[in-house]
Amino acid sequence: MGRYVIRRLLQMIPVFFGATLLIFLMVNVMGDPIAGLCGDRQCDPATATQLRKEFGLDKPLWQQYVTYMGNVFTGDFGTAFNGQEVTELMASAFPVTIRLTIVAILFEIVIGITLGVVTGLRRGRPVDTGVLLVTLVVISVPIFVTGLLLQLLLGVEWGWISPSVSPEAPFDELIVPGLVLASVSLAYVTRLTRTSIAENRRADYVRTAVAKGLPRHRVITRHLLRNSLIPVVTFIGTDIGALMGGAIVTERIFNIHGVGFQLYQGILRQNTQTVVGFVTVLVLVFLVANLLVDLLYAVLDPRIRYA
Repeated sequence: MGRYVIRRLLQMIPVFFGATLLIFLMVNVMGDPIAGLCGDRQCDPATATQLRKEFGLDKPLWQQYVTYMGNVFTGDFGTAFNGQEVTELMASAFPVTIRLTIVAILFEIVIGITLGVVTGLRRGRPVDTGVLLVTLVVISVPIFVTGLLLQLLLGVEWGWISPSVSPEAPFDELIVPGLVLASVSLAYVTRLTRTSIAENRRADYVRTAVAKGLPRHRVITRHLLRNSLIPVVTFIGTDIGALMGGAIVTERIFNIHGVGFQLYQGILRQNTQTVVGFVTVLVLVFLVANLLVDLLYAVLDPRIRYA
């Protein structure tokens, strides 16, 4: 196990540098950040030259990347064009998005897996057909439509929630935004769990457990569910980073000042330091989440061993 973890950590190094280099190049070809910094009026040549020198934009692109990565390893993610440190933006944005992601993941685990188990055990029955239709509708409807609809009904028409989340963003105010953010992934978790349960239900080890006279709940939880959760855990693990980086729409709808909001502002203002800094941290989140998912396989299925 230890050698496997070390090998995976070594594999993460080129992936990290490759992903950050790709993002750095993509962000730098979006447009001229100095032009966006000067606003509607065009910068005079002297001011533009001074700003390029101040932010290091007068150097070759490869040198900018090397300098940026060197600063990252010292904890310096640069300065936004408004003069605020990117680390300060991260300190205020990431806790909010982490809370939102936790709420979304809990919805996926509790509701998605529960519905998947119920429909997988009752495949072909009315409850199975009904859940499949509902999940298909959820997958088909864009998140911004779901968010705006729930905001209108629950916040404006019925007054059950506040239409916008307060700056502190406590957990109770993030329940509906978390449900909106998790809606599509929740539907996928339900369908994936259902399919896995239905397939493994006919496996030999399940028939053996039933023939030995084990209680039904033990057969489902100890034998059927643990083996069926492997593809579900894979999806949820990779979905953690996707939820944190893909929360732009949800955070805009409910006025949540998290990672998605800061990324949107950075892209809108062509703020290279902000976008690359936040995406660099999200790349690390993706890599760590995938490593934890691989290690969790051995917990779910004792037959899996890492050399």
